[in-house]
Formats: sequence, C-alpha cells, structure tokens
Amino acid sequence: MLVLDEPTNDLDIETLELLEELLQEYTGTLFLVSHDRAFIDNVVTQTIASEGDGTWREYAGGYQDWADYQAGRLRDEALAASSGKRSDARATETAANAKAAAQKPGGGKLSWKEARELEELPQRISALESEQKAIGERLADAQLYQSQPEEAQRLAARLSEIDDQLVQLLERWEVLEG
Repeated sequence: MLVLDEPTNDLDIETLELLEELLQEYTGTLFLVSHDRAFIDNVVTQTIASEGDGTWREYAGGYQDWADYQAGRLRDEALAASSGKRSDARATETAANAKAAAQKPGGGKLSWKEARELEELPQRISALESEQKAIGERLADAQLYQSQPEEAQRLAARLSEIDDQLVQLLERWEVLEG
C-alpha cells in the first residue's frame, strides 16, 4: 500500500509523467491526496470525497468523474425544485387533459401538434430517465474504468447528453402546460 500526500508538488513535467506511469502500473492500493486534478484523473480509479457534515462517500473514477456526477446531481435537484417531479399518473392526466382541450370545438390553446407533443412527453422523459439510471449503474462499477476506460468515457458523455435532453423536455413541458 502506498500513501502519498501532494506527490506532484515541485516536480518537473518529465518526472510527473514518470510518476503517473509508475502509479498506473502499480497493482497495490494507493491512497492519494492531491490538488492536481489532471494527475488524479490520470492515476486513480476511485475517489473518496467529503460530502460535508463528516460524511465521506466513495465514487468510481477520478476527479472529473466525481465533478460530473456532482454537477448532474445538483442539476437534478434544481430541476426537481423548480419544476417538481411529476408522477406518471399526473403526467398521463396532464397529457390527457391537453389532448381533450385541443379536441374541443373552438377550444383549447394548444394546436393538435402541440397537444400530441405534450401527450408524448411523459413517455420520452421516462425512457430517458430509464436510460440515465442504467448508465448510472454501469458507471458506478469501478471495474468499468479499469477494463474499459473508453466505454466509461462514452457512457459519461451520453449521461451528459441525457441530462441536457431532460432539461429541454421538462422546459418544453412547462411551456406547453402554460
């Protein structure tokens, strides 16, 4: 087991690269404390981060993986606070009401196309949330980062895309309901 506290301080680039290479080949356990985010991302496969109030949590991947997870979690919390997560029953009811309003003679503010879009939004959101959950479970597996780092990067990128799509769909839902 190796315990390193700020091992990159005062190293030149050549020595830093050599240290990274040696640590990547090291088969034992490494406890590392560093402010060098790039070094952490290049060397570690798991991160233990302080969550506040004396709570520490383990995350798969390096610093950037942890930061991406935190950004996604904060974005999810903000979305839930601003728009409120709707249950499937509420979503189905809202879509049905919009469809009915659009079909009333001379009534309803939504066009047929908008009513249909509103009706389909819950299914689209649900599908994205299911994919998001499945990817999150795959990314939680530390072995993925060791055995398939390219796949882990692809999944992390897809997770980011899903987050963006969900934000857009929820915003569109609010517009159509309004």
